[in-house]
Amino acid sequence: MVSCGDQVGKGQMIARASNYISAAIHSPTSGTVVAIEERPVPHPSALPGLCVVIESDGEDRWAEGLPARHPDFRELSDVDLRNIVRDAGIVGLGGAAFPTAVKLNPAGKTIDTLVINGIECEPYITCDDRLMREHASEILSGIAVVQHMIHPGQTLIGVEDNKPKAVCALQEALEQNPLPNTEIVVIPTLYPSGGEKQLIKILTGKEVPSMGLPMSIGIICQNVGTMHAVHKAVIEGEPLIERLMTVTGDAVKEPCNLRVRIGTSIADCIKAASGYTSTVQRLIMGGPMMGFALDRDDLPVLKSTNCLLAASAELAPPPSSSMPCIRCGECMKVCPA
Repeated sequence: MVSCGDQVGKGQMIARASNYISAAIHSPTSGTVVAIEERPVPHPSALPGLCVVIESDGEDRWAEGLPARHPDFRELSDVDLRNIVRDAGIVGLGGAAFPTAVKLNPAGKTIDTLVINGIECEPYITCDDRLMREHASEILSGIAVVQHMIHPGQTLIGVEDNKPKAVCALQEALEQNPLPNTEIVVIPTLYPSGGEKQLIKILTGKEVPSMGLPMSIGIICQNVGTMHAVHKAVIEGEPLIERLMTVTGDAVKEPCNLRVRIGTSIADCIKAASGYTSTVQRLIMGGPMMGFALDRDDLPVLKSTNCLLAASAELAPPPSSSMPCIRCGECMKVCPA
């Protein structure tokens, strides 16, 4: 949708969804497109990806002709709202980055339960906790939009018991703006409760079939960050151009949560946390359990970047040499995933 030399505004769509299971990309700031080329991106495969490189003009100017705001979203159909979510480039912000518009299309199926995932998916990550504390009203607004789209029988918001401030913020927001058949459920803090299938089991007692989807048992699960993004897109007319992420670990000087524009250099995020300590050994994108190591930090933040973990050798020792597998199955008994 853009070419080298084009001037772009903040929020302008620069790449449209290429197919049904895809998401649009928007400019995170205003400036000039200086390159469209393959560049290194943070991915387990270490393969490069096609990138649009924008040189900021420092004005951070919103583009003209952005989508309209819809505070009266209940006047829109579910199809209209899904198109808004799709055009806003919203994906699951819990880490999977699956296009949200696809998950919110029940295709005629009855949805019994909408599950809202307020569980941090791994140790060290705290960005969802921070989001719930500071933007509970916007999260509930996004939930209201989704409820209007899929008409669930009930809505369950799962939050861990080590997040009392987040629970309190959500409860206060829900009292001020009640939602139909909506309950905040506090659960024990135990990994991997943040996994979609695990949380559904905890909250509903239902099991998602192996190789199946939650929708097959009448359930849709969404992350709190995604609900905040839905609010921004539908109510405020803003596409997904930034996200909250955690920068942490024992090898970063000042662990923190940052609101970061998509495409920001990971090195700049580390710098915003006052840089590495002298003990840094590995940089991991994601958490310590399912994240993957990066061999460099001059890489862009993606929509799926929920955490940067700078670790010392003590926190993340080099993997031991592999031993022959005798297929005893004992590893399955202790695997947290």
